[in-house]
Amino acid sequence: QVQLVESGGGLVQPGGSLTLSCVASGFTFSSYTMNWYRQAPGKERELVIGISSAGRSTNYADSVNGRFTISRDNAKNTLYLQMNSLKPEDTAVYYCNFRRGWTPYWGQGTQVTVSS
Repeated sequence: QVQLVESGGGLVQPGGSLTLSCVASGFTFSSYTMNWYRQAPGKERELVIGISSAGRSTNYADSVNGRFTISRDNAKNTLYLQMNSLKPEDTAVYYCNFRRGWTPYWGQGTQVTVSS
């Protein structure tokens, strides 16, 4: 059974940092491209950043360039998102994701709130 469990969200002041984690199980984590999405209130879910099985990252949201870094530890079946210089517009529920064939898999999400 595939499981993706995110953690690490919370309330942070503008300019602060957070690191999100996503622990995966039930599939061969090291073989798949993994992604972070986010969904802000009243908005559609947005693909933010991804990392290939070989460890190559790709930014999909210009707004996070230079501030967010994705990484993975295949030995721990864990995906990370390091978020620096956070802005109020980064407030959202953050989800990890991968796709096996045509089927997407999602975690339950972790809330990130950037506010003073």
